[in-house]
Amino acid sequence: MKTCKNIFNQIISPENLLISWDEFKKGKGSKEDVMKFEWNLEDNIFKLHHELVSKNYKHCEYTSFHIHDPKRRHIHKASVRDRVLHHAIFRVLNPIFEPSFIHTSFSCRVDKGTHKGITALSQMLNKVSQNNTQKCFALKCDVKKFFDTVHHGILRNIISKRIKDNNALWLLEEIIESYITKYSNLFDRRGIPIGNLTSQLFANIYMNEFDQFIKSDLRIKHYVRYTDDFVIVSQDEKYLINLAKVLNFILQTRLDLKLHPSKVWVRKYSQGIDFLGSVIVPHYKLPRAKTKQRIFRKTKQKLKEFNGDKISENTLNQTLQSYLGVLTHTSSFKVSEQLKNQYFFGIN
Repeated sequence: MKTCKNIFNQIISPENLLISWDEFKKGKGSKEDVMKFEWNLEDNIFKLHHELVSKNYKHCEYTSFHIHDPKRRHIHKASVRDRVLHHAIFRVLNPIFEPSFIHTSFSCRVDKGTHKGITALSQMLNKVSQNNTQKCFALKCDVKKFFDTVHHGILRNIISKRIKDNNALWLLEEIIESYITKYSNLFDRRGIPIGNLTSQLFANIYMNEFDQFIKSDLRIKHYVRYTDDFVIVSQDEKYLINLAKVLNFILQTRLDLKLHPSKVWVRKYSQGIDFLGSVIVPHYKLPRAKTKQRIFRKTKQKLKEFNGDKISENTLNQTLQSYLGVLTHTSSFKVSEQLKNQYFFGIN
């Protein structure tokens, strides 16, 4: 395993911080906190740099709020200063860990994402079922309270196997320990905030340990994962049922995680496999019912904002085109037409 030394200076260099600022501010230029930081950009960047050099840097507290996407999620938003640093860390660490990630891990990676994850699973189902001519089953699992229960000590230990720079490890510990959840106690600190860019990388680093066990130890070919949701495909239903118990044991002993008991199931391919907002059935894919409901609900809300002169017609149209783009990845002609009708009748 290749290890990396002397990366701290790469992370905290003014050049990296400025590039990270440019990446961070995309699409956020009108935000009040972003504009305030930019007003004295050079001073803020060099102040952050000096705090890091002297190791006087302390992560600020988070601002928390809830979103529904589609389920209710508790988001923790860091300060602009800290989010710029998150980008700086990501720019250096991601190229180090990315080559070790398996091909069928699709969360928060370049040229991956939900649509490619759905396509990969669809191809696996077709291959195992031999184009729906043979029995085919899927084991679908979800880790219980994943982001809330990531164990800080285990995460730091995994990272330290690759990163041999004590200054960089100090900084990563400061980021990791900046947030804990109610699942922590005096001895075990847990949780990574959903709102951090670094959390996306930490999640992949953490779950890569599980991925490697799946691929290297169990030698499972047909496996796909997106964050804490994963699917395994096989022609043997009993094998998958028994496998779920093994996987739960491995998650508990190696990563101190648990499968969600009500979100583990084995289903026939012909019944439809629900994954990442789509239901995959032989020969086509459908949007999940909740996905359709969310699209229509959000479009209705945007129409209300448009009719109240709160957003422009261009913004409204961008929302429509975004949702139509999502629907192109599934067999959704009727849904797309209904959405267009809702839009056109709503603005007239």
